[in-house]
Amino acid sequence: MSGTDADRSMTDEEIGAWWSTGVTRIAPGEIDLRGYPVQELIGRVSLVETVWLMLRGELPDPGHARLLEAALVAAVDHGPQAPSIAAARMAATCGVGLNNAVATGVNLLGDVHGGAGQQCIAVLEHMAALRGEGASADEAAGAVVEDHRARKAHVPGFGHRFHPLDPRRDPLVDRVREAADRGLVEPTHLESGLALEAALARGRSRPVPMNIDGATAIVYASLGFPAELGRGLFVLSRSVGIMAHAWEETGSGARIKGPLPRRVLAGYHGPDTRHLPE
Repeated sequence: MSGTDADRSMTDEEIGAWWSTGVTRIAPGEIDLRGYPVQELIGRVSLVETVWLMLRGELPDPGHARLLEAALVAAVDHGPQAPSIAAARMAATCGVGLNNAVATGVNLLGDVHGGAGQQCIAVLEHMAALRGEGASADEAAGAVVEDHRARKAHVPGFGHRFHPLDPRRDPLVDRVREAADRGLVEPTHLESGLALEAALARGRSRPVPMNIDGATAIVYASLGFPAELGRGLFVLSRSVGIMAHAWEETGSGARIKGPLPRRVLAGYHGPDTRHLPE
């Protein structure tokens, strides 16, 4: 029996199960998000609460929603020197639509640019496992730093190529500390992140402070989001900045704006000019 014949023999219920989902139910005149009629959510539930609902299946405690919102706001943009922003702006001058320009920027958010938050959550989860085996936060941090130094690898979420102290660190750390003090989250990941920061600074003349990726990793891990969703939440946040920059560039009137001003040519280190034989 061919695939087409098999499809024709399926019942409506079997066909409906092809993309069965626990996220959204639709029917004529009806849309339920995780069981809630959308018309009841509109105007009563914030976007951040809806993000939580869609990812976690239930509406968040107001304190959890505020903590998630703080992390999403903190990571929304870092200016056109960020490759994802620059790429979106360049794309916007090439005659593509806004959605294409935004997609261009979002698609640059990978392991190197945009992935440190996910990687830091994985480190925090590893430290939590070490602490579950009896290690203190300082001991777990020391083991992580020693391992990364032995591999000549950077500890994700710490240090910044531009900021001596990331201005987004303290507000997020303070909010996690407040949430822990109120019993909204466990302090484990905050303690681990601060212990890592201290371990990295030990023996150095200049500290290696936590950056936005480390701070948001502490937030997302404390709220129970797995590492990969941490990256997804960063992408969700940064896509707002990407869209704003792409839209601004769309209105600039510039055409085919490359990575360098026209008066500046890229350096060249290939062979001298040469010619084919006569």
